Amino acid sequence: MKRIIIHDVDPEAYTGMFALENYIKESGFSPKLKHLIKIRASELNGCAYCVDMHTQEALADGESQRRIFAIATWKESPLFTEEERALLQLTDEVTFISKDGVSDETYNNVVKFYGEKTFVQIMMVLVAINSWNRLAISTKQIFEPAAH
Repeated sequence: MKRIIIHDVDPEAYTGMFALENYIKESGFSPKLKHLIKIRASELNGCAYCVDMHTQEALADGESQRRIFAIATWKESPLFTEEERALLQLTDEVTFISKDGVSDETYNNVVKFYGEKTFVQIMMVLVAINSWNRLAISTKQIFEPAAH
């Protein structure tokens, strides 16, 4: 059975999600870092729809294919700064929050590199993408592959 398209069933259902996305956009949080978070969380959650969308956005914003490909193996890749590694570690821990929560070391590193206000912005990006992933996966949202 085909699953629902949330927006078609209740267009107002996404009002809060779009408000959160507006907050993120207006906060001035770095698009480059936002893409790292969104791609990594979507990979971890297994959301093909969101991985496709956010890799396309990252490319359009000037991120390199090489770095995008390396996000899946960020711990072993030399392509990310210490600050980006802290951000990616936080992404992993928040996405798998039930495993061990967020460690003090990860929290302290992110606050050290980005400050408390940006930490809040990062958390809102993480809340948003993990929510979008759950909505897309639960409703089996699909994307149309590009023609070759």
